[in-house]
Amino acid sequence: MSRTPHPIAQVDAEFIDFCGVRTPRSCGKDSAVGPIEYRRTVTSAPSTAETPTDIYTVATDGACKGNPGPTGWAWVGEDGHWAAGAIPQGTNNIGELMGLLKAIEDHADVAHLVVQADSKYAIDTYSSWMDGHRRRGWKTSTGAPTKNRDLLEQLIEVRDARRAAGLPDVVLEHVRGHRGHVLNEWADERAVRGAEHAAKGTASAWSSLGGVHPRLDVSSAPTKKR
Repeated sequence: MSRTPHPIAQVDAEFIDFCGVRTPRSCGKDSAVGPIEYRRTVTSAPSTAETPTDIYTVATDGACKGNPGPTGWAWVGEDGHWAAGAIPQGTNNIGELMGLLKAIEDHADVAHLVVQADSKYAIDTYSSWMDGHRRRGWKTSTGAPTKNRDLLEQLIEVRDARRAAGLPDVVLEHVRGHRGHVLNEWADERAVRGAEHAAKGTASAWSSLGGVHPRLDVSSAPTKKR
């Protein structure tokens, strides 16, 4: 199955516009490379199956201006690493699924990955619905065509890749949005910024992995709401 990856933007003006900060690197306004392959690996001392110590937690979110309309997605990790993206035309559900997909893709080597999301749709899709849709030939239980099939196929692919590698399934946790959950608040902030950037008509993606962009301070929630 072929798909077009989201390039990681490396344009200073674009990154400043997205994050509101300047990085020390020097790039011309037209300089960009991508796609960049990046992965997050967590290592730790050996642990028992009952009490793993290499658990890594990320929060995911999606945002959409208009629904359908300009869409953003994001994940933010417990150590401040993050990724976010802009899709010029999408839906809130597409943003939620993209955040979940990228969180799993970008942590393919993390043994015990916990993903927190405020979207029951994303959680239910991953944990139960997507396999049912595939068994029915990509039809819903009512016979209607499955929405966002391309993303569901990619989610199945990354899940099955973890299983083939002998890794445990991702643990999904539902959190209530806009209730002071720090990682969720940061994921929301990143996703909303992505949707705002998408309104300019350009598909882009950003990440702190690989040292391209700085980490976030996730010791507290973002001070400015968007």
